[in-house]
Amino acid sequence: MESVESRTSWTFVTNHARILAMLLRDPEVRMRDMAAACQITERAVRSVITDLESAGYLTRARHGRRNHYQVTDGTLFRHPAEGPHEIGHLIRLLADLEPSRPMAGQPVPETVPRP
Repeated sequence: MESVESRTSWTFVTNHARILAMLLRDPEVRMRDMAAACQITERAVRSVITDLESAGYLTRARHGRRNHYQVTDGTLFRHPAEGPHEIGHLIRLLADLEPSRPMAGQPVPETVPRP
């Protein structure tokens, strides 16, 4: 019997969803920090943000030397399999997750013992 090679390059959450969640968590997060958290290049982050902005999932405004991003409420999933469901529930769930490591410039969260 032929062996099946393990497929380890896929994940459940796309970089588009990860970046939307990061922007919901911190609307002024730097592209450099998003790239580090997603383990992709800044150029790839810029491309994802352009995709999301073009599709109406977020808006961008300049505040001094920083971009300020606003995730658009009420936007729907793009694939017909998810039907007319809003992405907000998924993005808020992802945004509420503790990051595996703090983004640059953010303090390390204290561990709170659970009862």
